[in-house]
Amino acid sequence: MTTARLPLFPLNSVLFPGLVLPLNIFEERYRALMRDLLKTGPDASGTAEDESGDEPRRFAVVAIRDGREVAPTAPGLPDQTAQPEKGPAAGFGADPIQAFHPVGCIADAATIRERSDGSFEVLATGTTRIRILSVDASGPYLTAEYEEVPEEPGEEAGALAEGVLRAFRSYQKRLAGARERSLAGTADLPDEPSVVSYLVAAAAVLDVPAKQRLLQAPDTATRLREELRLLRAETAVIRHLPSLPAVDLTRNPTSPN
Repeated sequence: MTTARLPLFPLNSVLFPGLVLPLNIFEERYRALMRDLLKTGPDASGTAEDESGDEPRRFAVVAIRDGREVAPTAPGLPDQTAQPEKGPAAGFGADPIQAFHPVGCIADAATIRERSDGSFEVLATGTTRIRILSVDASGPYLTAEYEEVPEEPGEEAGALAEGVLRAFRSYQKRLAGARERSLAGTADLPDEPSVVSYLVAAAAVLDVPAKQRLLQAPDTATRLREELRLLRAETAVIRHLPSLPAVDLTRNPTSPN
């Protein structure tokens, strides 16, 4: 497996292939990253790829396992005298790779727009899963050496995708408290197993560790099986939630006392 290197953008969320990622860039290290990405295209208008075949503006997105998405800018708890960290690895410790989950996703920036204050508005799309091999903090922003992680279908992916779509519709219905007829028809949902698996993984209300497990599943079928289990479990919880003790606490203002 060949390796390559890309700028690294750590987030407190998981990006899946095919999913859109809007970003508001205001930290200097990521401003520098965007300024460099703008240099790879024909101009700074925000178009990621021109008709002559210029390279897309790509960077690697990885979920943070232990660290801060935004570096502190002032002293705080527990030490009010401690100076805030600076540099590309600020908030990620002495060995940044240990702060990140090992599998991430390449993002292709379709739009990069610089605001008058120097911040950026970015719209990117996840493309390919990658495994992070090393992280370099010697430049103005982090870069990562990576290898691509191929998407294998696994066994019975097609049948599993159909089951996941049914379970997902039931989950949506319970989550929204909607009637079946108010939901979009199945024609609005994809039928390609890997696309189904990533769409459901992104749309389900799950924490970062659960989404990360889905991202790094060894194949599509394994991801779909885990999604089927999660959707059924979450739907059951939602269905029985009104009968749980003290459920009204979730519907009323919380007292600070």
